[in-house]
Amino acid sequence: MTKLSVNINKVAVIRNSRGGNLPDVLLAAQRIESFGAEGITVHPRPDGRHIRYDDVRNLKELVKTELNIEGNPIDSFTDLVLEVVPAQVTLVPDAADAITSNAGWDTVKHRDFLREKIAQFKQKGIRVSVFVDPVPEMVRGAKECGADRVELYTEAYARDYHSSREEAIRPYVAAAEEARKVGLGLNAGHDLNLDNLAYFVERIPWTDEVSIGHALISDALYYGLEKTVSLYLDCLK
Repeated sequence: MTKLSVNINKVAVIRNSRGGNLPDVLLAAQRIESFGAEGITVHPRPDGRHIRYDDVRNLKELVKTELNIEGNPIDSFTDLVLEVVPAQVTLVPDAADAITSNAGWDTVKHRDFLREKIAQFKQKGIRVSVFVDPVPEMVRGAKECGADRVELYTEAYARDYHSSREEAIRPYVAAAEEARKVGLGLNAGHDLNLDNLAYFVERIPWTDEVSIGHALISDALYYGLEKTVSLYLDCLK
């Protein structure tokens, strides 16, 4: 079954908006794991506007499933990942001022840079996933860079799902098939939710992991955190 990794950035956003430690990011991670999620994802940014570097260090001591750290591998991020040694690092080419991730890597144009970074992380035994658009060429490029997995950027799928889910999923199936062909693991994330998640994994059942944050934490406001995690896990069965 596809694993669910919950991105807890939005928990940190609420905490940071008021100061103090409410809600408690570490407690949220513990509860999410206890409710059945198979991983915790964080995406620290240089300005510390949600998850902070110290949160990541503290989560390393706490998370019992898999810790996945996402981000642009600038020097400070690279140093943090090499210090913490999570189960997985996901390389995302987001600008420092980006509200959220908005594009995958051009793995051909940035091949040398990615090769260097991936080699650093793999020397520490960290699984490396590269965030890409659903384009077979970019998937092959990630393989050539030395990645273990790709994470398909699913914003376009989510955007077009209700107008034509068959058309929306088509490029993702092609990219996923390319990943399987070249021997890469497959993750997916961005705007996946209770409406569109089940169809995605139905069509691409070899997806290893989905990373979901904004929609899941928002749904938890209505359903409660335990019920929400359960609903997402049901989508993956």
